[in-house]
Amino acid sequence: MALPFYSRGENNPGYTNNLECVSYNDLDGGEFFQTQLYRTRSGKYYLYGTLGPGFGIVDVTDPASPVFLKGVQAFDPARYPGSRCIKMQAADDTLVLAISSGGGPYVPGMPPKPLLPPEQCKQGVMIFSLKDDPENPRYLGEWDCGVPNSNGVHRFMYDGGPYVHASAETRGFEGLIYRIVDISDSANPVEVGRWWWPEQFADGYVGRTFSPSDPHAPDFMAKAWLHGPPFVRDGIAYCGYCGQGLIILDVDDVTRPRLIGNLPLCPPFSSYFGGAKTHTALPIPGRDLVVVTNEGERYMWFVPNNDPGIQGKKIGTMAQALNNLHMVDVSDPTNPTLIAEFPYPEVPGDFPYKNFQQIGLGVNATFGPHNIHEPMPGKPWLETRGDRLYCCYFHAGLRVYDISDQFVPKEIAYFIPPNPSRPPRLPGPNIACTEDLVVDERGYIFVNCSNDGLYVLRMKED
Repeated sequence: MALPFYSRGENNPGYTNNLECVSYNDLDGGEFFQTQLYRTRSGKYYLYGTLGPGFGIVDVTDPASPVFLKGVQAFDPARYPGSRCIKMQAADDTLVLAISSGGGPYVPGMPPKPLLPPEQCKQGVMIFSLKDDPENPRYLGEWDCGVPNSNGVHRFMYDGGPYVHASAETRGFEGLIYRIVDISDSANPVEVGRWWWPEQFADGYVGRTFSPSDPHAPDFMAKAWLHGPPFVRDGIAYCGYCGQGLIILDVDDVTRPRLIGNLPLCPPFSSYFGGAKTHTALPIPGRDLVVVTNEGERYMWFVPNNDPGIQGKKIGTMAQALNNLHMVDVSDPTNPTLIAEFPYPEVPGDFPYKNFQQIGLGVNATFGPHNIHEPMPGKPWLETRGDRLYCCYFHAGLRVYDISDQFVPKEIAYFIPPNPSRPPRLPGPNIACTEDLVVDERGYIFVNCSNDGLYVLRMKED
């Protein structure tokens, strides 16, 4: 039997169910963290992906033959050596980049990043125009969140129009809060509104200190801070707020967001060594439903059986709580109600491990989901369905769910790519790990992976 064209070898073919791999691109040896799709008025499709101090551009007009066009430096890495582009959004002929200059996840056994002079840090959002030449985006302006050596801006929503809804660092506050930035004058963006969980206001407590440059250690991840992005629909923002769970805000007046609902999820969900305790809160198009996720973690960040741990706790020597996708009824946004849990991802029959908790580590790891496809009304080139959910589930690969019955979400397809053939970048196992995805209105699924390239997939039934 012939091996799949994307296979790395006879013993590493990847695993596929009800999906076909249309093409693969190695991104010129690079890797994307988050991706965004954009369709021109003439019908060309471009995929943009964050790439170190900038972003890459792929022409995906023909999904069977994606063409990596080039990488673009958003800023000079010699001038800003600790800064990086981590997230992005594309809408309304505009590309917006989130910039970080520090912080970030805790990696066991790796030294902390050195503090840089403030003038060598860039953190906030950068704005580019795609209107005239999407292959050569034109710089328009930027907004600085005001906290050097910090996580800057992480996740954010931009669906066109004047406002960027961001999770951002802020002076005097611990962890990222909700900040609304008006970019209608792209050369001079201004903040117009903000909201935070009360305990984040560190300057309101006597003697309380913290460092925004510290890595996101497990104890910090369990606190209330906005991972986001805030998804805004009909004047209501749905926020994944880490240890505080789902937060629902009235943002009809963007200058004064107000709390109207909260659903705590941690505990019982969210493992100690996992990522954002509440990662994403995605409103389902056309339905009074929100899918909420607890982030798992990448196993490449852990050294098998040799984890130095943190505060006396080590991965593998303690039980790890379940990270999962949850279905929440928000027909009454003041009373969000958990109504269903998504199933554990199917393990292929010939998979070398009996589950996804112990892949490559041999200990109890922090298995769970990562990013999900995010349809928005201002991006008509994206697939917008109220009956289907797509999730990059880290080491369980891409997972596709039928959510037509909100009480019984069903897995209907999966794709686990081959392990990377590139040299490992981190101390743990160099195994397949899906990071992010976007699905276009033609039905093509674009998946990018850690230490790997871009896969273009399509459902067989479609």
